[in-house]
Amino acid sequence: MDNSDYIKYNYDVIQKLKQVPMLQFFEEDDLQKLFRLSEIREYKSGELIFEEGTYDNCIYYLVCGKAKIIKHGKEVSVLKRTGEVFGEMGVLDGSVRSASVYAVDDCMCLAINIGDIDELSVENQYEFRYRIYRGFAEVLANRLRVTTEELIRTKEELEKQNMMNRLLSKSEELIKAKEEIAKLKDELKSKSSDIT
Repeated sequence: MDNSDYIKYNYDVIQKLKQVPMLQFFEEDDLQKLFRLSEIREYKSGELIFEEGTYDNCIYYLVCGKAKIIKHGKEVSVLKRTGEVFGEMGVLDGSVRSASVYAVDDCMCLAINIGDIDELSVENQYEFRYRIYRGFAEVLANRLRVTTEELIRTKEELEKQNMMNRLLSKSEELIKAKEEIAKLKDELKSKSSDIT
């Protein structure tokens, strides 16, 4: 790649990064500082971005492409939109990765090592952390809203299923009762014909 292609490529990447909702909180100067603390990582289709059970201090923002989240070998979600964040839970609570993330197709991510923010001046550290955590708060609030809606739908489906199971059980009891009544009627008819 010659220098003009490299500059155009970087310009295109920066324009995509500016579309990341969390990064819209940053002024241009602050954004440039953040980019200097960050790393653009490119992944090929099927490549592991990070593995469940491992630890690193990075949060990731999807710049382009798709990534899938896998927990205990099962696909949980597919990230498709520029700016979707992942890897933030481990950074927030200092725990290991709760899931693995793989590139679905060729994708690009912005990786921010939260530990690198400590290299900034104290004033900038607080400002960067505030903006990053504010972005986390919005992401987590949206995820909680979606999860709550899914939980409500699942609960409603379970209630419907339980009602159907109860109705089915009652139907089976009614069929048995009808059979018993028919049997008793037959016995009564038989006894009445014996009496006459």
